[in-house]
Amino acid sequence: MPESHHINLVKLCVGAEKVEDLIAWQAERHAQTGAAPRHVTRMWPKRAEELLDGGSLYWVFKGAILARQKVLRLDEVQGEDGIRRCGIVLDPQVIRTEAVPRRPFQGWRYLAPGDSPRDLPEGRARDDALPPGLMAALAEIGLR
Repeated sequence: MPESHHINLVKLCVGAEKVEDLIAWQAERHAQTGAAPRHVTRMWPKRAEELLDGGSLYWVFKGAILARQKVLRLDEVQGEDGIRRCGIVLDPQVIRTEAVPRRPFQGWRYLAPGDSPRDLPEGRARDDALPPGLMAALAEIGLR
C-alpha cells in the first residue's frame, strides 16, 4: 500500500473552553441541519491535495492542542457578501490527543505529521481530564 504524504491543519477552537464544548456544539448543529461538521475559513489551503490524503484538523483549547478531526473534503462556500470561502468538512468523530502547548495565532496553520500530537488511547478519552492549562504546563515541561 502506498505511503500517505499528508499534512494537517491546526486551529484555535474559539468559543470553546474544553473538548466537550466542541463536541456539544457540533452535535447541536448536526441536530439542526443534519450536515457533517465543518469549519468555514477565508483562506483555501494551497496544500489541499496533501490535506485530503489523510490529514486532520487539530484543535487548540486554552493554549494546548487537545483533539483532532479527520478532514473529509473541502467545499466552496459563498457567503451573502459574495466572498468565496473554504468549508473544511470534518469527520464527526472527535479524537482526543495528547496535550501539546500552542501559542495563540489567527486563522489556521499547517502542522506536519511529525509535529502532531499522538492520539490518546480510547479509554483515556473517557478518563477525567486534567484542566487544559495544567495539561499544557505538563506538556511544556515534558511530563505529558
